[in-house]
Order: sequence, then structure tokens, then C-alpha cells
Amino acid sequence: MEEEKKQKIYKIIMLIFVTALVTCLLTTVVVYKYATNGKKIQYISSGENTNLSTEISRFKKIIDEYYLGDVDENKLNEGAIKGYINALDDEYTEYYTAEEMKDFEEDTLGNFTGIGIYMVKDTENNVIKVLTPIDGTPAFNAGILPGDIINKVDDVEYTGEQMTEAANKIKGEVGSTVKLEIIREAETLTFEIKRENIKINHVEEKILNNNIGYLKLSTFDEGCAEEFKQKYDEINKDGKLKALIIDLRNNGGGLVEEALEITDYFTQKDATLLITTDKKGKEEIRKAKEDKYINIPVVVLINENTASASEILTGALRDNLEAKVVGTKSYGKGVIQEVLSLSNGSGIKITTNEYFTPNKTKINKVGIEPDEKVELPDTVKNVLTVEEKDDTQLQKAIEILK
Repeated sequence: MEEEKKQKIYKIIMLIFVTALVTCLLTTVVVYKYATNGKKIQYISSGENTNLSTEISRFKKIIDEYYLGDVDENKLNEGAIKGYINALDDEYTEYYTAEEMKDFEEDTLGNFTGIGIYMVKDTENNVIKVLTPIDGTPAFNAGILPGDIINKVDDVEYTGEQMTEAANKIKGEVGSTVKLEIIREAETLTFEIKRENIKINHVEEKILNNNIGYLKLSTFDEGCAEEFKQKYDEINKDGKLKALIIDLRNNGGGLVEEALEITDYFTQKDATLLITTDKKGKEEIRKAKEDKYINIPVVVLINENTASASEILTGALRDNLEAKVVGTKSYGKGVIQEVLSLSNGSGIKITTNEYFTPNKTKINKVGIEPDEKVELPDTVKNVLTVEEKDDTQLQKAIEILK
């Protein structure tokens, strides 16, 4: 009797085991779906809690064993790093290969080969937009405008995420041409533009009526603060300037230190110029190092393409001098990036700080609202070549300073 009971229990256990085994086999059959050309998709366990290097090593073994084509290990490594950095989903943090890093450094020095445009990644629409062409360059002379969307370069389509690749394609040998497909509102336009050596003049200067000085900054590349001071001295050599207009429209920023040095010209020593915070919430206050050099009323012109270092200068002049701001709301890039060079020549531009104006006004994704909101007339088709008499923003600045 006892033996029969044991046999019965044994059969029940075996039945459960067989049922589980059949279920497992059926599941395995379902998992091993067939791909095209009759090849099985092989499901390889990735394990849990593995680190990045382990995962890459695992896929490297698969590639070495199965991949038919040639393998460029450097290209794979760079692609892996780019993907890793891009997954941060920060529009301003970016990995540069050694070649891209060299181009970036040349651009920052304000001397490079290309057609002469500043571009920005429109993350909302995932497109590449022209921030502004540089005055007098091939892009400017060809008729490229702020806000143009660069859809294709030499017939290859690029998204906003591929802005660095597109920029590298636009650059090239002096005398060669590049073909751009531009989307402008409802139009699709094509431009063939010859590349040149581009030397950037950071500051444009002139004297307006009533002894009002005008200084337009195109960017904050290395050396622009010194150039700003030189141009100011040129238009004020007889000491008769009564006021100054600083035009930051379509200025997408650049080096923070250059913006702070320019701000220092207008403020008393030890005045607060900028407040930054890092990821740990640590606050740093940047202050003026020198005595005030320029002591006349100031109006700042801004628009929707005024960004980053331009917003730092605008905010500091308004908070410290009560300088009036005229135009339209600025872009709202209130974060700072540092560029770190690696031993192999590559580098990373990484967001490290958020900044605030001296009065602790937030800029990031908010922008600066002008004291006097003024739109350009609808008749103005090119904001870069608008005549002084039609420039309603400039005219408002002159009116305030009179």
C-alpha cells in the first residue's frame, strides 16, 4: 500500500516535469522566429548588471565570429562613444573625434575654411538651422539667411542630430564647391557655394547721429573682447561719444570668458557679472576684475537668435547698469559647456553649469524679455542687410538714448 502511494506521487512529479519541459520547448520554438533568407535570429543572453565594456566585448566577439564584411575598429569605437554621449539627450553635449576636435579649435580661433555660417541644432524639430551667415563670406553673398533649414549637403540628407557631420561636409578645400539644399518657409532652394578661408571680424563699428556709438558683435570667439575695446577706442578717439548701442542680434554666443571681459569694461571692480551652479548645487560668483572703462549709457539689441554668451552680457549690463534691452525675446541658452581634450586628440564638449544673471534671473529655456519689444517690419526680408531707416529696433534704441 505504501509502495503504491510512492509510485503515485512519483508519477505526479514526472507529469509536472514533462509538462514544464514541453512548455519550455514550445516557448523556445516561439522565440526562435525565422528572419529573411531562412536564417534564424539567435537570442543571446546579455546577462544582468553587466557594464558597458563587458557588453561591447560580447558584441565584438559576435562581430568577429559572424560578420562578413571588413571591420574598422577605430570607426566602431568612435561610433560607440558617440552613441553613448548622444544618449544623454543633451543638445549641447557632444563627442568630437580627433579630426572634429581640430576643426572645433580652429573655429573657436575664428579662422577656418568653409562658407561662413553659424548653425544651431533645432532639437524640437530635429533639423539644422542657420543661426546667421558671417558678413562678407560666401554664404552671406549667396543669400543664405538666418532661420534657413539645411536639409541636404551634396545631396545627402542630415538631421539635427547629425549637425557635426553636416558641418564637416560643408567644410573643405579652398576653391571647391558645396551644394546645399535649403528649406525656407514653404520653398526648397539649392545653393552652390565656393569655399574660402574664413577670417572672422568679431566687431562692426560706426558712429550714428547725436554721437551715439554702435558696436555689433557677431560671436564671442577668442580675442573678440580685445577687438571690442579697440573698436570702441576708434569711434571714441575724440571722447565725444554720448551713448552706445551694442547689437547682439543673431549672435549665438561663444567663449564665456570673452563675454565677461567685455562686461568688465562697463562695471565697477568687484561687481557681480555672473552666477553659476554645478550639478552638486555649488554656486560660483564671477566678479569684475578691473575698474570701469566705459562710462556712458548703453542700449542692447537682441532677438530670438541671441544666445548663450550674448545673454550673459545682456543680463549683466541690465542688472548692473540698468541698460535698456530692445528687440525680441532671446533664445534661452542658460547652460555652460566645458571642452575637455583627451590624450588621443579627441574631446568632449559637456554641459557642466547653469548660469544666472547677477540678480539671479534664470535664462535657460526662458530667455531674456526685452524692456522694449520691437519687431522688424514685415517688409524686411533680410535682417542682415536691413537699412538703418527700416531697422525699427535700432531706431527705438536711438530714440531711447536721445
